[in-house]
Amino acid sequence: MTLWFALALMTAAAIFAVLWPLSRRGPLRSGSDIAVYRDQLEEIRRDQAAGLIAEREAAAAQVEVSRRLLAAADAEAAPPQTVSDAAAARRRNAVAIAALIALPAGALALYLSVGSPLLPGQPLASRVAAERPSIAQMVAQVEAHLAKNPEEGRGWDVVAPIYLRMGRIEDAVKARRNALRLNGPTAERHAGLGEALTAAANGVVTAEAVAAFKAAVVLDAEHVKARFYLGLAAEQDGRIDDAVAIWRAMLEGAPADAPWVDLVRTELVRVAAGSSPGGPNEEQIAAAGDLTPEQRMAMVRGMVERLAARLGKDGTDFEGWLRLVRSYMVLGDRDRAIAAAGQARRLFAADPAKLKRIDDLAKGLGLDG
Repeated sequence: MTLWFALALMTAAAIFAVLWPLSRRGPLRSGSDIAVYRDQLEEIRRDQAAGLIAEREAAAAQVEVSRRLLAAADAEAAPPQTVSDAAAARRRNAVAIAALIALPAGALALYLSVGSPLLPGQPLASRVAAERPSIAQMVAQVEAHLAKNPEEGRGWDVVAPIYLRMGRIEDAVKARRNALRLNGPTAERHAGLGEALTAAANGVVTAEAVAAFKAAVVLDAEHVKARFYLGLAAEQDGRIDDAVAIWRAMLEGAPADAPWVDLVRTELVRVAAGSSPGGPNEEQIAAAGDLTPEQRMAMVRGMVERLAARLGKDGTDFEGWLRLVRSYMVLGDRDRAIAAAGQARRLFAADPAKLKRIDDLAKGLGLDG
């Protein structure tokens, strides 16, 4: 109903625009025009006599006003409407009536033949979404282009991360290799290849992936993705201290608003706390991704406190003491880390090998002395 009302208003406006010029019979005439022009001539003479305007300007103004006065006088003396004028008025009326009928009828016929009056309205968002190509369509276009131009490196650069997000891991590895070969080495391309290789190995950082990440770090010593995965590789190899050192170095040099800080801190605590009863399990680690930074830190502190409480009851877990010292340092609690290291030294004073590991850990964390 709203549509038809709007169409009716538009049609009425169009008819008005056509009929308005036809309704005018000619210029409006008024006997007062002659009197106005005569007053203007008198005013010009007074201004000239008073010296308000120069003689040349007064003469020019008198000529112009006189011309208008003569035109008004001619119009006043024009004869009344003749028979021919009446015929012209009838023709105008006929044209107006024809426009009044033909214009709406033509508009309606055009809409019924071209438009779709029975089609329901479609919101703008739906139309835009329908017109916007999907990710799959865009990938198909890039793939068609690469099929014809397989040596164009830019296309492989574009499609590689999309493949990874779509779960097409093997295609992502192939795209990363081609981009690296055709476009040349950069830290981002090496790290992207390492990430794809890790995904292809179900999360295991393989030797080839490690080589890619190391190549990225050579080109950019601060590359976040490469450094994180190198820490993960160290953890998977059992080199926990190396993993902790890599991730701690990342945190120490990180900007305060870096979006990856919480992830690295959570991984540090996970590694430091290990899989002991006082540490986080897989469900807790997965749940941490849905928490706010404040909630995540509260969860991390709770896990560390549970580990400390367990060691307070049973201090025979040597690896647990090492994890507790690392955890306190991750949380920035240096005093508690020093206290935990001192307590571990007292508990294992009779074991030189364990004392050496405690001393090495303290030295590595900057706690010695």
